Amino acid sequence: MATAFSATLPLHGSSQENRLLLPPTRLPPPSSFLGSTRSLPIRRLNHAHAARRSPVVAVQEIVKEKKPTNSLLITKEEGLVLYEDMILGRSFEDMCAQMYYRGKMFGFVHLYNGQEAVSTGFIKLLTKSDSVVSTYRDHVHALSKGVSARAVMSELFGKVTGCCRGQGGSMHMFSKEHNMLGGFAFIGEGIPVATGAAFTSKYKREVLKQDCDDVTVAFFGDGTCNNGQFYECLNMAALYKLPIIFVVENNLWAIGMSHLRSTSDPEIWKKGPAFGMPGVHVDGMDVLKVREVAKEAVTRARRGEGPTLVECETYRFRGHSLADPDELRDAAEKAKYAARDPITALKKYLIENKLANEGELKTIEKKIDDLVEEAVEFADASPQPGRSQLLENVFADPKGFGIGPDGRYRCEDPKFTEGTAQV
Repeated sequence: MATAFSATLPLHGSSQENRLLLPPTRLPPPSSFLGSTRSLPIRRLNHAHAARRSPVVAVQEIVKEKKPTNSLLITKEEGLVLYEDMILGRSFEDMCAQMYYRGKMFGFVHLYNGQEAVSTGFIKLLTKSDSVVSTYRDHVHALSKGVSARAVMSELFGKVTGCCRGQGGSMHMFSKEHNMLGGFAFIGEGIPVATGAAFTSKYKREVLKQDCDDVTVAFFGDGTCNNGQFYECLNMAALYKLPIIFVVENNLWAIGMSHLRSTSDPEIWKKGPAFGMPGVHVDGMDVLKVREVAKEAVTRARRGEGPTLVECETYRFRGHSLADPDELRDAAEKAKYAARDPITALKKYLIENKLANEGELKTIEKKIDDLVEEAVEFADASPQPGRSQLLENVFADPKGFGIGPDGRYRCEDPKFTEGTAQV
């Protein structure tokens, strides 16, 4: 049997004359990888592909071929949209930290600082009818998809004006209107949901004959890529050629576990070609690079050419959550990525290419500061959910456990919350 370490692939039987010589896999030379201060030894393996499988072309190669020389990657209008969205994400998360420490938010709150280029680079290319599935680090994905800062902040405050009426909290942002299909607290939990959403788009188009070219983007982290749901959904998406983009936000750490220590092969993008889909590694600290790869991946999905796996190497500037003192990561590693702040990089690009000036960017920053401040005031003044809301959206039967024979909510009975009510 041929293995990954075999130099040849037997085609029919074991005859030496019947062997196909495989070229060695082309990999970059050993170098510093994924923020590590040491070199990563990359094993050069020969991958045996079945003869029936068509060649898989990496998306980044397509982007390189198409990229014009001596021309700007974005227009002024596009640049200002990207900048505003990234500033919104950063300012919103900074305000969340303040509100958390003031006791306005409860439970675990996971912030997105540093990773804005990934959310903005992908989501600002989508339409309203496209779907996004997120993780527990979901505030900024919701904002990029169009959910208002008021609705997200109110949800974090646990108020009835939140996008889930205060019942979801930090890790469960959802908006049917914007096709934001939720944040998910457990890792890998959202990937099957995203795969189902992509299947829905394909079913509408091919079976119901509807005019539907909607795509789905599933965001998840590097730690998720060692879980079974990830592989099962890659297989199903490739098998059915589903219009989905799997986006790995590889911030190098799964809580306190280094990605390099927990994964046998840390180059996640290579798992795409293993399932017959393109795989690409992109600098997730550069919104323009992310956007170029995202364009091609989204276009492929809309054309019916199937899924793409994109690994975005990024970095979070805060601890895993606001309860994390962030003492495990090396100070030099944190400094290295802090110096590559994606917002600072975009600002420099816009100014150097005369797409915007300091005054225009400061106007955007002031606009976002006011927006976030107003969102806090709105959330703080909004009412708490009533007790009658406690069991809503739990049981399908409106006359079930949550509502008594008299039509009143059982939770309105003080004995219910005391645990002494007869039900």
